[in-house]
Amino acid sequence: MTPIWLDRPRATHPKLTGTATYDVVVAGAGVTGLLTGLLLARAGLRVAVLEARQVADGTTGHTTAKVSVLQGTRLSQALRTNRPSIVRDYVTANQEGQAWLRRFCDAHDVPHQDRPAYTYGTTRPGELRARAELSAASLVGLDVTWEEATELPFPIRGAVRLADQMQLHPLDLVDALVAQLLAEGGELFEHSRLTDARRTADGVTVTTDDANVTARHLVLATGQPVLRRHGFFARLKPQRSYAAALRSPWVPRGMYLSAEQPTRSLRSLPVNGGDELLLVGGSGHVTGRAQSEAEHLEELLTWARSTFGGEVTHTWSAQDHASVTGLPYVGPMLPRDHSIWVATGFDKWGLAAAPAAALLLSKTLLEEGGAGERPPWHRAFSTWTPREAIGAGRAALFNGEVGVELAKDVVRRKWRDAEQADPPVRGLCTHLGGAVRWNDAERSWDCPLHGSRFAPDGSVLEGPAVCGLRKL
Repeated sequence: MTPIWLDRPRATHPKLTGTATYDVVVAGAGVTGLLTGLLLARAGLRVAVLEARQVADGTTGHTTAKVSVLQGTRLSQALRTNRPSIVRDYVTANQEGQAWLRRFCDAHDVPHQDRPAYTYGTTRPGELRARAELSAASLVGLDVTWEEATELPFPIRGAVRLADQMQLHPLDLVDALVAQLLAEGGELFEHSRLTDARRTADGVTVTTDDANVTARHLVLATGQPVLRRHGFFARLKPQRSYAAALRSPWVPRGMYLSAEQPTRSLRSLPVNGGDELLLVGGSGHVTGRAQSEAEHLEELLTWARSTFGGEVTHTWSAQDHASVTGLPYVGPMLPRDHSIWVATGFDKWGLAAAPAAALLLSKTLLEEGGAGERPPWHRAFSTWTPREAIGAGRAALFNGEVGVELAKDVVRRKWRDAEQADPPVRGLCTHLGGAVRWNDAERSWDCPLHGSRFAPDGSVLEGPAVCGLRKL
């Protein structure tokens, strides 16, 4: 399963070795990490961006690449655990980040398309959810409209519409960000997985398999933050979803997302020669908790073929994380700790929120040095606030589900599956000991507790684990 975005030649970058000193180390070379590194390098700081595999191998390279402030039903969900003023700040942050990204794309010849975004319903429950999103979006200042009909080739009960949103090819964006990062004096290292970080009197020591470096600040832009001691894994739910590209006779002019389950996402993708592909996405589930990931993918493909027709050219899946508060966490890893910072909880909308996250992180770190000032919408992204108490019920649900999965593992002895595989590996996740389960779509061992994923040989694909499964 190769994403269409990654199916092209890609530049390579050196591995970090030895010792060095930086002002800031950024772990994770997706859009959030690269943007943060670029902004700090532009400000004159010495910056190193570390990527455990290759640039964009994480969520950035597996996205559907919509840059929209209308985000399915996220705003109405966020209002359940946040005051309207906080959700309004989140919308303002996304608008500011989207505007920054549009300017960057225009300045550096990154192709992008302006498209309206829609949240639509095909059933009575879906219509009610879409109307709730209409009310929420209007409440927090978005200029949305209700549409009784759209271009979709199947009946709907109505849709929320927001004009002038964006879509793009994420690798076009990433290539431009990398070029600018290096031009500004930043450094980029691949195959350099962060395995540990320790606070020191004047910053942090960062460890990889082949290097030890010191820095004043460490930014964890790794999807779910690695390092167990921060406890963010207890406030996040890891989710996988699926996507495909098709040569189809029908291609949308807008970007669409259903309000009901299973989720259906639609957009177009211009390709060479003036043609366009249809991109579909959805059929998600909590990581490691599906009976068969291949069946989820096949469900999506069956729906796409029967609804639109055409030939499938690529299939892939992505991982992202939902937060307890319904909004991202961007800020210090621990209260009053100004050495280690996190950016997580984008819940499939990282391309819209990542520029805002990078702006917030860079301005906050520069403020620490007396050279910056946090944007007024920063509280919507706070990592530690009283809003966590409002989300306590959701946190209890997240962790109750984890407890259930642990009990299942004990009864079913699921870890034995990995020990009897070829090659055999110890079937316990190196993060917190969950029994990994075989992903039959992507041929990986996935942990149902907090979303760590491992290759068949046990090596780490995605965190929060930083160490591979033990080989037997």
